[in-house]
Amino acid sequence: MQIIHTDKAPAAIGPYSQAIKLGGLLYTSGQIPLKENGQMIGQGIKEQTRQVMQNLEAVLKAGDSSLKEVIKTTIFLKSMNDFADVNEVYGEFFKDHKPARSTVAVQTLPKDALVEIEAIAQLN
Repeated sequence: MQIIHTDKAPAAIGPYSQAIKLGGLLYTSGQIPLKENGQMIGQGIKEQTRQVMQNLEAVLKAGDSSLKEVIKTTIFLKSMNDFADVNEVYGEFFKDHKPARSTVAVQTLPKDALVEIEAIAQLN
């Protein structure tokens, strides 16, 4: 097992790792819309989703993977009313590659984020 960390994504805000590499797979922690310096970005769902995806991309790269290698994602939304907007931004990053996915609505997310996304990916 290998702990993955990159300065290109926000540091963990609790006792967990950005990702863990094990057995040919990379398991990312949920990414929320924080900049590298830990500041929350934007009020809108599209802007927050874009930052989340950029964070996820940076963690995947640090773990010797990429968005093209993602097998499964889980999206946590503060409101299902944001589903279409999240899909739009998510699709900009995944394009032709469409990993398996679950999307759930939750009451609250860390730092009152509107969206959080985690992933499981193969290694490059």
